[in-house]
Amino acid sequence: MRSGIPEGATEADDRAGVGAAGVDTAGVDPADVDTAAPEAGQGRGAEACPTCGEPVPVDPRFVTWCAACDWNVDPVDGDTGPDPEPDRVERLRRAMAHRYGEQLFADLAREPDPGSGAPPRPGAAGVLATVLALAVHGLTLVVAFLGLWFLIAGWGEGAQPVIGVLLLGLAVLLRPRFGRLDERAELPLLERADAPRLFGLLDEIAAAVGTRGVDAVVLDADVNAGVVTYGLRRRRVLVLGMGLWAVLTPQERVALLGHEFGHYAHGDTRHSLLVGSALNSLTTWLYMLEPSPGRSLLDGFSNLLTALPRWGVYGLVLLLDQATLRASQRSEYLADGAAARIAGRDAAVGMMERLLAASSAETALGREVVAARTRSGGPARRGAPAGRRDEAADGLWERVATEVRRVPAHEYERLRRAGELRGHCVDATHPPTHLRIRHVARAGRPKPGLELGRERAAAVEAELAKPGLTVARLLLRDGAA
Repeated sequence: MRSGIPEGATEADDRAGVGAAGVDTAGVDPADVDTAAPEAGQGRGAEACPTCGEPVPVDPRFVTWCAACDWNVDPVDGDTGPDPEPDRVERLRRAMAHRYGEQLFADLAREPDPGSGAPPRPGAAGVLATVLALAVHGLTLVVAFLGLWFLIAGWGEGAQPVIGVLLLGLAVLLRPRFGRLDERAELPLLERADAPRLFGLLDEIAAAVGTRGVDAVVLDADVNAGVVTYGLRRRRVLVLGMGLWAVLTPQERVALLGHEFGHYAHGDTRHSLLVGSALNSLTTWLYMLEPSPGRSLLDGFSNLLTALPRWGVYGLVLLLDQATLRASQRSEYLADGAAARIAGRDAAVGMMERLLAASSAETALGREVVAARTRSGGPARRGAPAGRRDEAADGLWERVATEVRRVPAHEYERLRRAGELRGHCVDATHPPTHLRIRHVARAGRPKPGLELGRERAAAVEAELAKPGLTVARLLLRDGAA
């Protein structure tokens, strides 16, 4: 087992997905799918709804709301309120994501097997994305060529060599980045020899969805998971958040892995070598052209000077988004369908439902960090004695899982309804989550294609025990891992 994390890699999935269930679709109502938390706690009392008078459960840990009339289903105060208001560009991207998500949901509903569609043909949008990506990389080459020309042709003639060096430095900053594995990171990095049972499971799930497995697995503390590729050889890494893995049942873990490998199987243009590296380059451009927050005359002049290229880059980002969004969202739907086929409908919907309670897992992790620091006398310093902090790491993931299992069914239902009201999605590249969970409910099969038995699940868990403990210790030491 080594330590490492992919740097600057092309992400095939930013997040497994956060869902909000919907109404009956194609004869399957997501509400009928068994996704209740295994040990969900019950309400601690009841009071009358101020709007309709119906009794509503009261639990001081969660929002009080009415299932009969939706009173207070999406409060606007505190952390439970609506998503933060995005900036102008992000609003445009989310609007496109919502529009395409609804169109694709309707299109997939008309397919005979909505969960196993083929990767889309490139079409005009794919050709446009390729042309734009080549233009982005071509501009970097032009900058590099001009830098060489000024440096060589203008050598010894005033400021021309200096301009050449500056242009070459700019070209280096704007160059395509293919990612690399940072082995200096302390996060556990597992290879096949470290966890043969885990990799055997990953290979089997990957083969079932029509792709190959990963070359390495990196563990962190996030309530999240994703697959990334890095390097010219496009090596694959599964980044597995222990904060998510711990709260899932064994079969829901199969659904999570099926979703992640589904991205590779269904060809997302946005994460190809050419287009993905172009998007990464545009992100670097935006960072370099970010307006200065200062109020001096020099800052104002600098912001004015960079305004035109900055908006040009914004336009390129939106155009490339427009050209790749439909294919990316189709890949997302098909990845969800792959999870439902492999793990079974109940497990796939259950996995997405657990993600609705991600904030409960994050809160539990935060409490663990605060409690560990309180017992040990404050934040740790690297090299300081571990002491009680290491003791607190033992059983941390089990305690977090217990907290999530105590989330009552009525809180899951509130989160589903609130998500649908907001048109919530994970980010601007994902379809609306309530449509994703409807798609999973109709695309999946009641019986799993691959069932993770108790003994095999325990063997995989045993391989993750030691690296998982390392992640817990890093979390308690640094407050993040």
